[in-house]
Amino acid sequence: MTASLNPSRPFAAIAAAAAAACAAALLPAIVAAQAPAWPAKPVRIIVPTSPGGGTDIVTRVLAARLTEVFGQSVLVENRPGAGQVLGTEFVARAAPDGYTQLMAASAIVLNQVLAKKPPYDTLRDFVPVTVAATLPNVLTVHPSLPVKSVKQLIALAKARPGMLNYSSAGAGTSPHMSMELLRSMAAVDIVHVAYKGTGPATADLLAGHVQLSMPNTLTAAPHLRSERLRALGVTSLKRAAGLPEVPAIAEVGLPGYEAIQWYGLFVPAGTPRDAVNRMQSETAKALQAPDVAKRLAADGAEAGGMSPDAFAAYVKSEIEKWSRVVRDAKLALD
Repeated sequence: MTASLNPSRPFAAIAAAAAAACAAALLPAIVAAQAPAWPAKPVRIIVPTSPGGGTDIVTRVLAARLTEVFGQSVLVENRPGAGQVLGTEFVARAAPDGYTQLMAASAIVLNQVLAKKPPYDTLRDFVPVTVAATLPNVLTVHPSLPVKSVKQLIALAKARPGMLNYSSAGAGTSPHMSMELLRSMAAVDIVHVAYKGTGPATADLLAGHVQLSMPNTLTAAPHLRSERLRALGVTSLKRAAGLPEVPAIAEVGLPGYEAIQWYGLFVPAGTPRDAVNRMQSETAKALQAPDVAKRLAADGAEAGGMSPDAFAAYVKSEIEKWSRVVRDAKLALD
């Protein structure tokens, strides 16, 4: 049976009901239109290291440009401690509104795979926004070591298992893990000597107390120019712009080898996608600005800018790669 309009019902009541239904349907669109565009207030980027380091430098270069673009202050706040875990956990617990972000180095992944009880899960607790910059390490040797190529080093290490040693800035640092990846892929036994920082690790390499190391390009460059150290290869897949004469390890000895340091932006899980997309797009534009790219290149870094989805896939691949290295080398941090 087909329903019909009741002529006895007042027309005004029907019109009012129709108007109310239309208003209810339009309400979400009206609210969305009235909501202020992100960001509507200052943004904090938490740096989990002390001022002056690579993560801090990259963040401050970027924050200055984003402040101009957003018309809102982009503040840099250092929260060092516990191998970068304190600042990282702080952001994981922050409100997922895009106003508290994390600039993390690749240590965010290394800490997760090395810890017996990981304090966080990078892909569960965060949304990757974009890579801000990348920085390769350099396989360097003391000139007294009779090798001038990656292949010669691997051959010597195989001939003298356990007799060569390398320095790092500490267990779990990028130089340490970069060398462990080389050890795993080349199937060689080279002994790790951990130091408390880059300075003493480099000093003992220069003095010949250890034979090799993998400092980043910024640390290594002056000693390579003075010929106090010899470079065998960079850890990126391609040659580094700052050291074009040094081949990539992947091209001269270990195909597929890559172990770069990277700095990336993350926000708490649940952050609205519009805030994530705006931050990524404006960051990518800022990184391509000539003055920003030049400033990063001066420190041996290369500007990033990949999409959130591409960065998430890259982080996933990094977790898988370093988990294999940790298992093969039987590494763990307490």
